[in-house]
Amino acid sequence: MSRYRNAVSARDNHIFSLRAACGVLLFLLVLTLAGWMMAPRSLTIHNPPDLRSGSTREWWKVPPSTVYSFAFYIFQQLNAWPKNGDVDYPAKIAQMSPYLTPACQDFLNKDAEFRTNNGELKDRVRVVYEIPKRGYSNKSVDIKSDDEWVARLDVVADEYYHTEPVKRAMVRYPVKVIRWEGDPERNPFGLAIDCYAGVPQRLEAAPVQAVEKKSGVFQ
Repeated sequence: MSRYRNAVSARDNHIFSLRAACGVLLFLLVLTLAGWMMAPRSLTIHNPPDLRSGSTREWWKVPPSTVYSFAFYIFQQLNAWPKNGDVDYPAKIAQMSPYLTPACQDFLNKDAEFRTNNGELKDRVRVVYEIPKRGYSNKSVDIKSDDEWVARLDVVADEYYHTEPVKRAMVRYPVKVIRWEGDPERNPFGLAIDCYAGVPQRLEAAPVQAVEKKSGVFQ
């Protein structure tokens, strides 16, 4: 009789152990499914421009070369007025808005309004490009943190009134770039420009016919 009771007790204990193990496995399965469902469906990985020697990096880190190319591209687009700055400048701000912080976008809109009211944009054509041999280098980007950088852009800004050249300025712009995890459909870079990190430094000035009064952020 005692042997029978021991066998029944051992069987019950074994069944209980199996049930406990099944409960643990079920909990782990639910936890795994929840983690899988919450995991991002896509990751933005920033690769350096030269991959001939290979590259190993954490996927969440943005290399300085990517920060510089992003800052220069957006800055150049903001300053590309092909026909009439009165129309082109506000249109460029709206077009590039996914790549600008709200504060920077508001500042630029106020700047465009101010310059329009002063008659500084009417029939004004503008183009910005890198100063030759002053492109990206190891000193072009200051890393403030994993989410904030300052890119120094050495550019030439040419302006025309209709077809007549009126100004050429060579300036270093300290452009602040931050990580901006917004809408990946509108901003696949995951970065945004937060206007200036300091006062632009004039490297060389060469006015062609007239020197225009300066104002605004992206001057």
